[in-house]
Amino acid sequence: MNGAEGLVRTLLDAGIEVCFANPGTTEMPLVAALDRHPGIRPVLGLFEGVCTGSADGWGRMTGRPAATLLHLGPGFANGIANLHNARRARTPLLCLIGDHATWHARFDAPLQSDIASLARPVSGWVHASRSAKELPSDGARAVAAAWGPPGQVASLVVPADCQWEESEGPAPVPPRPSLPCVGTETIETTAHALRRASSSALLLSGAALSEPGLRAAARVAAASGARLVCETFPARLERGRGLPPVERLPYFPDAAAQSLAELSDLVLVGSTDPVSFFGYPGVPSLIAPQACARHALAAPEEDGVAALDALADALEAPRAPAVVEPPAPAPASGALDPQTLGATVAALQPEGTILVDEGLTSGLPHFLAAAGAPPHTHLCLTGGAIGIGLPLATGAALACPERPVLALQADGSGMYTLQALWTQARESLHVTTIVCANQSYRILEIEQARAGVTEPGSATRAFTELRPPELDWVALARGQGVPAARARTAEELARELRRALGEPGPYLIEALL
Repeated sequence: MNGAEGLVRTLLDAGIEVCFANPGTTEMPLVAALDRHPGIRPVLGLFEGVCTGSADGWGRMTGRPAATLLHLGPGFANGIANLHNARRARTPLLCLIGDHATWHARFDAPLQSDIASLARPVSGWVHASRSAKELPSDGARAVAAAWGPPGQVASLVVPADCQWEESEGPAPVPPRPSLPCVGTETIETTAHALRRASSSALLLSGAALSEPGLRAAARVAAASGARLVCETFPARLERGRGLPPVERLPYFPDAAAQSLAELSDLVLVGSTDPVSFFGYPGVPSLIAPQACARHALAAPEEDGVAALDALADALEAPRAPAVVEPPAPAPASGALDPQTLGATVAALQPEGTILVDEGLTSGLPHFLAAAGAPPHTHLCLTGGAIGIGLPLATGAALACPERPVLALQADGSGMYTLQALWTQARESLHVTTIVCANQSYRILEIEQARAGVTEPGSATRAFTELRPPELDWVALARGQGVPAARARTAEELARELRRALGEPGPYLIEALL
């Protein structure tokens, strides 16, 4: 048995089920090992950012790591942006990166690079194997590192000779660690703070945004009057009818600061002190007011759900407080704009939908309308590196083939990773993509306006307008093997969305805004 086979058998024993790959010459022994030891589903991505974004989607929906297999430093570099998003989402993810044979590295071949230096900024764990005998145990340590807690990107560099030389076989993988419990003193201190707070909020992240977490948080809110707030772009949020509603922290810092301005106390549950996405002249980086007391109930690596339940018990909260039901959304009519698009999608999305939101400036109206939609899962762009939407939907669909996946996708960011459509077609995934085609980088136009630029010049227009030529998303989708149609009105969007949801396989709707 060679090192590649020992590694693959280790990953099989560890429960790795899928490998999103774009391999090359240095990864061929690993590809052959996947053939000789079946059980890990091979999924080809035509761009490495599709592989890493899909692995993020798989990990967010299953809570378990997928593997990616990338070709040397340049291939890994193509996937870094979505590994950045996965790191911010705290997604468990195993990244295997092929490398030159150890004895060949000193000759500085054309594809030689410092892979470890590329990997460190987006990984919680990085290691380069040095022998075939060590490779299986390195793989076991990588899987354990990906588990966390919290989940993280674990990057293992695998030189070619470590793959093809003889190895002793698979290595045992340690069991997944349980989340550490929050101490009694922290629970009591936080309960005391909430009892005396004049205006408080819980800032929820991670598992605190699961259904059990939300119900526990609602108990705390019922006993203390605290607001329930989540970060601007949560990795995964359960929402819809019957679930406790959560406020979403606004994107722009002035609006976000205003939303928290009256707080006397902010309780952090799986989250950190909220920070503005960018620095602006004269605007504080920290969003919550300086005088607001911060209370760290549960760190990201701790059991936030259990901490919320314990806090609710300490506050003598009701077991099942009533949930205020928002109105059910209704389909809109007339010309498409972000509001009519959002209302129509929210009204038609089925129960159990996985909603992948990279609609950017067109996504917020849907989020507001979908509060009263049937229960669903909402996945966001966590790290701000655009190009996650289509791959994230791909990975989510592979992870949950029994659930419909709806991707709200901005047109500009969709061009970063449109190759994910090909993978959706190849794997026959039930993903409906709605491209919000406003034919611009609208967020940059908004930032210009916020800076006081009312008449953009030719340079600004050159960098923010996506025409001429106009992108033809119907043709782009069909060229990747995905059926597609165009909608100019809410009624046309509703018709095409019903068709897409009623048929197996991927479908794309270009919504002209």
